[in-house]
Amino acid sequence: MPFIQINASSKSVVENDDLLQKDISKMIAVLTGKPENYVMTMIQKDAKMTFAGSDEPCCFIKVQSIGSLNPSSMSKALCELIASKTNINTNRIYIEFFDVKASNWGFNGSTFG
Repeated sequence: MPFIQINASSKSVVENDDLLQKDISKMIAVLTGKPENYVMTMIQKDAKMTFAGSDEPCCFIKVQSIGSLNPSSMSKALCELIASKTNINTNRIYIEFFDVKASNWGFNGSTFG
């Protein structure tokens, strides 16, 4: 049920999308304590983006989960991982965390709550 969406700017260079998605999936499973088989990741590249008035590489990340969010530790871990696998500096990453009610998250024809 954790969902991580990364929107990377058009000037961003992501070395290996598949590996980055797998690394993020594993990391989020560990950080939330939720089974990885419920984690979904999405990377969208080539977004027309600016940050602080500049079109230098940047990204916006959305992290959604039913509870188990720890924004401080997750922000640090995600920023470090993204910076190590791309040309995006940690000071050019915004992250939005959203705690979703279980009754508002559908899966397999039902909801989690």
